[in-house]
Amino acid sequence: MAKKNPKRIGLAIIGAGRVGLFRGEVAARHPMVDFIGIAEIKPERAKLVGGKIAADFVTADYRELLARPEVTAVVVATDEHLHVAPVLAAVERGLPMFIEKPLATELADSERVFNAIAKSGVDAVVGYTQRFRRRWLAAKEKVRTGQLGDVTLVTSRAFMNRLVALDNYQRTDDPTRISPMVISGTHALDIGMWMMEAKRPVEVYARSVDKALGPLCRGTDATAGLITFEDGSMYHASISWALPVIWPGAVYSLDVGIVGTEGVLTIDDTHRDIVLATTLAQSEGYAPDANRRVDFLGSYPPGDIAFGELRGPMREETEQWLNRVSMGLPTQHATAAEAHNRLMLTKAFDLSARRRKPVALPITPEDEAV
Repeated sequence: MAKKNPKRIGLAIIGAGRVGLFRGEVAARHPMVDFIGIAEIKPERAKLVGGKIAADFVTADYRELLARPEVTAVVVATDEHLHVAPVLAAVERGLPMFIEKPLATELADSERVFNAIAKSGVDAVVGYTQRFRRRWLAAKEKVRTGQLGDVTLVTSRAFMNRLVALDNYQRTDDPTRISPMVISGTHALDIGMWMMEAKRPVEVYARSVDKALGPLCRGTDATAGLITFEDGSMYHASISWALPVIWPGAVYSLDVGIVGTEGVLTIDDTHRDIVLATTLAQSEGYAPDANRRVDFLGSYPPGDIAFGELRGPMREETEQWLNRVSMGLPTQHATAAEAHNRLMLTKAFDLSARRRKPVALPITPEDEAV
């Protein structure tokens, strides 16, 4: 039940990239948000986003922003490898947080961040945006209420053109730390594990290939593998983010099957139901490319811009988090514990593929170093 006297929100947004802008635009329309501050290290980007959302305070230093007395909640939307310091700084102030996935890109850092959050008691959630799409909520409800009986198998296949991969590899000094499972496969994995959340994973077996992205940027093309649970149930996952740039999915095309002892659910999330073909260059997706003139509309995970506003799961996710902070409403956001678990599992996929043998779960930072 919602609180009768909702709290006003002073929001700090750390990182004003595309996602920081999306979150900020939604927050600027929320009736309980009285203050928005932005911390962004690129001056021109800070000026642009600050103007678009009528920010009350703009700085290059997140510490200066977090020291403002108006700030009562935080969105951490920096590049993935830069989450640790601002998250720990927000923990020190005891502020509720929305953290873009993952908690960190290294398992040791993720463990440190999770432990700090758990010890502080701060309400921190992590951006697994797929949980806010109706199809996954419908699937979760059928699993939760026992319509499938005991779920024994979940399988997912994710296809992505290589624009996301190339962007991520260009932004890193160490390509070995970037993989399709850690950056993008984690979304499908979170859905799979959400459907099997009462089960304990005990082993992963995986393989990877690098024939397309390897020569381009020392990257990994695709990973496929199998998680086995303590009761013998299985989650099978495969992801390729090395499809040609002209592949029509703006970002994500996903097929999922959920099999139980009493039923089955199949979900076509490939977005082939709305196909745009145009002779004009267009801006759909993560990193638009002028060569792409055909798109599966709706395959950009945050949603779509229509009539000047973001529509779709990222808007829903942001609004529900603001309601959670202001009114204490329960939500289906991923917890910090779940996010740390997802990073551990994606790292275990990569570790198994590197070792070319099964890996016992859970893995530790020390396992990665061997």
